Amino acid sequence: MSTLLRIDSSIRAAASVTRAISDTLESSWLAANPDGTVVRRDLAAEPLPASAWATAVGASQTPEAERTPTQRAALALAAAVADEVLAAELVVIGAPLYNYGVSAHLKSWIDLLVVDPRFRPGSAPLTGKPLALVVARGGGYGPGAPREGWDHTTPYLRRIFAEVLGADVTLVDTELTLADVTPAMAELRPLAAQRLAEAHQRADEAGRELAKATVAAA
Repeated sequence: MSTLLRIDSSIRAAASVTRAISDTLESSWLAANPDGTVVRRDLAAEPLPASAWATAVGASQTPEAERTPTQRAALALAAAVADEVLAAELVVIGAPLYNYGVSAHLKSWIDLLVVDPRFRPGSAPLTGKPLALVVARGGGYGPGAPREGWDHTTPYLRRIFAEVLGADVTLVDTELTLADVTPAMAELRPLAAQRLAEAHQRADEAGRELAKATVAAA
């Protein structure tokens, strides 16, 4: 039996694009892998404590016998986050672009994850593990767009998960997701709808392909 760990970070609920696309990928994965299990961590509904990362860093630099209960709790939380990632055969991360960068909720999770000794720099603990990034951008950031290059989420996530941690990253992304609610983007709504449909199709295909890899790894 294989496990999919799903990380959501969108602050939107029913209107979240990354959640909807992740739903498609998850459903496709389960259809191809009916014995699979899904573990969810919703970082928006249940945010990690803002102080946990700094406390865990301080604890890691403190002799074990001298650690406070708060420091021990922070390290235990980091270990729990790392355990979830290491136990899963597939990790799916929903990452909306907020203020041109990574959601604060998601960044807190990543920072806490890499505090765990198993994720120390150079260890590449996710080598070969499939990881799907579901990225949604409200505007247009592609070649020729006025804000080309302003997406600081996708390059960072690729670097941390693929280059630093060693995961086998699959990207499913879309943009112009705010066209329907932004009058100035009204003329872009047909293109936005096309991009969204294509993203759902890629998510469906990715779910089926990743199911093959995760079943083999389980």
